[in-house]
Order: sequence, then structure tokens, then C-alpha cells
Amino acid sequence: MEVTVLMIDDHPPIIEGYKSILSYNPYGYILEIQTAFSCESAYHLISTTKTPFDVVMIDYTMPPFIEKNIHCGADLVPIIRQYLPETKIMMLTSHSESLLLLKVLKEGNPEGLLVKSDILADEFLVAFDTIVKGESYFSSTIISLKQELKESDKVLDSYNRQIIMLLSQGIQTKNLPDYLNLSKSAIDKRKVIIKEFFDIEKGTDEDILREARKQGFI
Repeated sequence: MEVTVLMIDDHPPIIEGYKSILSYNPYGYILEIQTAFSCESAYHLISTTKTPFDVVMIDYTMPPFIEKNIHCGADLVPIIRQYLPETKIMMLTSHSESLLLLKVLKEGNPEGLLVKSDILADEFLVAFDTIVKGESYFSSTIISLKQELKESDKVLDSYNRQIIMLLSQGIQTKNLPDYLNLSKSAIDKRKVIIKEFFDIEKGTDEDILREARKQGFI
């Protein structure tokens, strides 16, 4: 079976490693592989290709393409969905922060999401085969995250997660309404809920961030 693959990573040796592993696949796949080393080159390839890819493998951390508001590999996902709706997406990342991974899951909904430190060559092959066959595959960190956040997700909804992420980027509370479609009073109420979730009776934004880091959310 022939499988067309686009590998997007800014480190050529990493791509060569993926190629080497996949060349030993026991599933009989004959691979036709193209590569891109930046968000810009990936964007142009995705938006102009005449032949859809079966699988696109994307590294999360990539040189941005500011002109198209593409800042990382995850921002390429909606581009792929637009131009190549049948293509399966396999996202790989070195990040392990819960909120970032949850954001990738919820907004991008990739067929595969793998934390690189979770996997060895054998699991990489299993993940690839699973995704090619139209099923989803998540590495152990992602599986644990999905289980742990079933309850916390009810509290840490999209807005609350954005508040924590923006605070972690150094945005002050008084400026949060500029980034969110929420009033200052609504944000203050949500921060009370966030503090309750982290079991903070009284505290500052730094206390929220300290607990969020301690619990692996950022």
C-alpha cells in the first residue's frame, strides 16, 4: 500500500530519523515522502499541492510565518483541514504542559498527538499505522492528561484556560479584556473560580501561576 506523507519539522536530522524508522515498517507501506522545514514552506506546499497527502506529521515548535498568522505547527492544522480535508494529522511535540496540550487537542483535534519523550521507534510505528488506518493515537502523557482533565475541564473551560495562559505570558489582569471577549468583572469572577480550583483562599496572579505550574498546567 502506497502512503503519501508530508513531514514538517525544522530539524532535518529529525526528519531523517522519522524516515529511517518508517522505512522498517512491518505493514507493507510504500512511502512517498515530502518535507517542509518551516511554517512558511509548509503553508505553500499544503495550499498548492495537487495530490492530497495521506498523513501530515507536524512538529509543534516551528519557525513562524507571521504574514499568515501562523506561529507554530498547531496553527497549520486549520490550513490542512481547509485544503486537505481527508488528510490525517499526526502532531509531535516536546512540550508536556497540560494547558498547551489540551489546547492542541481541543482546537486542532489531530488524529494523533504524541509527546516525543513518551515514545520509542516501535511505538512510533504503531502510532503511524493506527493513524493511517483512520483511528486516533495518543501517547501515554496525552492519555493521562485526558483522564485527569475530565473533571477539571468542567472548571477550567476555554476562557479560564486562556486567562491562565495569558497570565503566564505576563499579561496583567487589567489588560486581559483586550485579549478576551470578557469584561473586567467577568474576568475577576472567573479568577475566583480558578483560585477555588487550585485551593487558593487568598492570593495573587503569581499564586495562580505557581499552582498551575506545580500541577503541570503550564
